[in-house]
Amino acid sequence: MPGYSDRDRDRGRDRGYGSGPPRFGGSRGGPQTGKKYGNPGERLRKRHWNLDELPKFEKNFYREHPEVSRRTTQEVEQYRRAKEVTVKGRECPKPIIKFHEASFPSYVMDVIGKQNWTEPTPIQAQGWPLALSGKDMVGIAQTGSGKTLSYLLPAIVHINHQPFLEQGDGPICLVLAPTRELAQQVQQVAAEYGRASRLKTTCIYGGAPKGPQIRDLERGVEICIATPGRLIDFLEAGKTNLRRCTYLVLDEADRMLDMGFEPQIRKIVDQIRPDRQTLMWSATWPKEVRQLAEDFLKDYVQINVGALQLSANHNILQIVDVCNDGEKEDKLLRLLEEIMSEKENKTIIFVETKRRCDDLTRRMRRDGWPAMGIHGDKSQQERDWVLNEFKYGKAPILIATDVASRGLDVEDVKFVINFDYPNSSEDYIHRIGRTARSQKTGTAYTFFTPNNMKQAHDLVSVLREANQTINPKLLQMAEDRGGKSNWSFKGRSRWRV
Repeated sequence: MPGYSDRDRDRGRDRGYGSGPPRFGGSRGGPQTGKKYGNPGERLRKRHWNLDELPKFEKNFYREHPEVSRRTTQEVEQYRRAKEVTVKGRECPKPIIKFHEASFPSYVMDVIGKQNWTEPTPIQAQGWPLALSGKDMVGIAQTGSGKTLSYLLPAIVHINHQPFLEQGDGPICLVLAPTRELAQQVQQVAAEYGRASRLKTTCIYGGAPKGPQIRDLERGVEICIATPGRLIDFLEAGKTNLRRCTYLVLDEADRMLDMGFEPQIRKIVDQIRPDRQTLMWSATWPKEVRQLAEDFLKDYVQINVGALQLSANHNILQIVDVCNDGEKEDKLLRLLEEIMSEKENKTIIFVETKRRCDDLTRRMRRDGWPAMGIHGDKSQQERDWVLNEFKYGKAPILIATDVASRGLDVEDVKFVINFDYPNSSEDYIHRIGRTARSQKTGTAYTFFTPNNMKQAHDLVSVLREANQTINPKLLQMAEDRGGKSNWSFKGRSRWRV
């Protein structure tokens, strides 16, 4: 089954099926653990909460800074317009403009002070006051915009105002993430910022040994970052519980739904007290994510940063090469010759299947290119090693399936190449979002073939919104997408902006 897309196959491993191809066992074809239950979370029962019997907890810790209080409504609206911040919902606090205005405790401000940042990103400026006030919220912002700290710093404040963990308590803050890579990235940030107040964190994900993860949970952790499948395993086995969870984060909610995790998310949320604070973060706002927000959040405020429609980071130069499938490999090699002559040349090449990833990696390495591959069938140890080699520049070319399109936080990726165009415009935006992070600039090259014709209209819309020059052949494809394709492109020229 190597031709299956990574998105389809990686679901099974994240549910605890191991790092290799799925094997079937047990009476109902369940995972290789020998369980007799075919569906993750089948043994978890929805909890019926009596709020009168639950211990009370505080979740509003926001005290508006005098400088923020003095700002007029006109000044607030001017800031939001300038930063493309749109707010929907009742009683949203004013944004903060400088770090000290968030009124974070010293143990948070000390860590921020070491980063040499000049000002909060727009999602942080509006998200911090909202999250600290204890309200449920939805944050919609492009990748690389600072979302992780938008929810982690308020989480640390929240935790430090709760009673200490006791023996047998589960986490106070739970962050659900779609992929191992994103979960590990969030864990690194949580550990760095939580260290100052001695908060314990752990990362729970499939494809890695369960023993160390279970030991972390048994010792007690205030912050747990988890992929849904592995967490369900542990909840079913009684290795942890969510009785103390009062701060829930759904990170990259659109990606979790795209990967088919909605049933597991609902099972997990059923285990958490309903008066919790819930924060949902997403790069896009499709109807499925809107429904999840309606079901899980109460009286929430929604923050949008950037255009309300599907949009890409405007710091990315987007170049689309309309060609035939058979031309892509030659075009890729010529493109890499140009890229590798640049001083900054860290490049991610996205492909659709694991087979294509392995084949292309082998061919490029055989020809002397410093390329390495990553996909869902790689062991966790190998994936970590490959990412480190790429992160520190030892192998400047990474060939990846969509398993790496989110959660791969490497600051200095300069180029993204879509060797295979993805299944949706949302995935396209997340892929190219691996470059131009933290206000940097980057370039995305895309090979677009007649097989991708049905995506042409959406891609043109994304390019127009970002004020990019559009390949005339792509425009013609978008206009003709309703008819049969008779496209055949000759020659080797690449459309340049």
